[in-house]
Amino acid sequence: MNLLCVGTSYRTADVATLERLTFTPAQLTEVLAHLVKQPYVGEAVVVSTCNRVEVYAAVSGFHGGLGDICTVLAEHSGIGASELAAHLYVHYDEAAVRHAFRVAAGLDSMVVGEAQILGQLRDSYHVATEADTAGRLLHELMQQTLRVGKRAHAETGIDKAGQSVVTAALDVAAQQIGDLTGRPALVIGAGAMGALSVATLTRAGVGPLRITNRGAERAARLAEAYGATAIPYAELDAALAEAEIVISATASSSPVLDRAMLAAAAPLVVLDLAVPRDVAPDVTGIDGVTVIDIEGLAAGRRALPAAAETAAVEQIVVAEVEHFLAWLRGTEIAPTVAALRTRADDVVTAELRKLTSRRPEFTEEQRADVSRTLHRVVQQLLHSPTVRVRQLAAEPGGDQYAALLRELFDLDVPMATQADAVPEIGGNA
Repeated sequence: MNLLCVGTSYRTADVATLERLTFTPAQLTEVLAHLVKQPYVGEAVVVSTCNRVEVYAAVSGFHGGLGDICTVLAEHSGIGASELAAHLYVHYDEAAVRHAFRVAAGLDSMVVGEAQILGQLRDSYHVATEADTAGRLLHELMQQTLRVGKRAHAETGIDKAGQSVVTAALDVAAQQIGDLTGRPALVIGAGAMGALSVATLTRAGVGPLRITNRGAERAARLAEAYGATAIPYAELDAALAEAEIVISATASSSPVLDRAMLAAAAPLVVLDLAVPRDVAPDVTGIDGVTVIDIEGLAAGRRALPAAAETAAVEQIVVAEVEHFLAWLRGTEIAPTVAALRTRADDVVTAELRKLTSRRPEFTEEQRADVSRTLHRVVQQLLHSPTVRVRQLAAEPGGDQYAALLRELFDLDVPMATQADAVPEIGGNA
């Protein structure tokens, strides 16, 4: 099996396209099951956030795996294959590992250095684990990805120099209405992004702060944690009228804020951080209403970390990618070493059988002594070479040693075909 990452993000697609590709939590388990039923896909993890949709998969062939994943994405989104291809990036094997590590470290985020992606990756891995679609390869990849992300934030200043998406959105809001301190605000949605929004608004001194959510209990818990006020979702119109800043971050599949609601609540700055968008598409040109969404934030990205900080993280990623590849090469040599030992055991067994037929006068004890002696000799002869070949296989270019062993001893080792393996395709994610 080989690693394949197929995805799209704010870099390669507009919000409308991301909205069609995004999976709700309820859909994730279904699509994971659909992916691993495809002929070339053995394992799958799907990352679906407001900024990206990525499929990490263990595949038995590049072209077949890519075709299977694209088919599933096209079926889900309703986007034609040719149109979809224009928005996708593809990373294979080493490039897939490097991309995953960069994503976890915050280097590929809209606001470089933000740490929220770590929680999103953890949640995605958890869903795949619960759905039993992550096998040995993706378990190792995701565990190491999370570890690398934590290391990058712990050992560098990437998170201090960077910002969360919410912070970036508030910076844009401040450009529209000035100092945000003491401004009444409303957060719609009490999920992960809603909670991050409440925390960020509280630190920024925004208030009074109200929270509403379709699930009232969740809104009440979040409000209690931050000294805010939870209001019933049925009173959303009234809450809009009392707010100057609104952050909407629900998981709704349809808009929760329409033109009439926002026109009645003007003046207002609305930060739409949901994908699909919470603000209806026709909300444009309303006097006193400014809507900032993910697409607008992507177009105006700034406040990037210093070059020294990003360089430090890139160095961590380079070292960790090589560490992962060494592990991967070590696992790839294992079936060949096992096949070699099996071949040796088969030879010993065959020779013992011949000896028994030639020397029937041997007692059971004598046969046992001969058998133990032959097996010890073979094991001692194989020990040093197999230990050494595992060490060599973990080094760059180590795959040649496994191939050499298979050729020298004519070993039949079941392995995923490498015939259609190709290097990274597509643009940077």
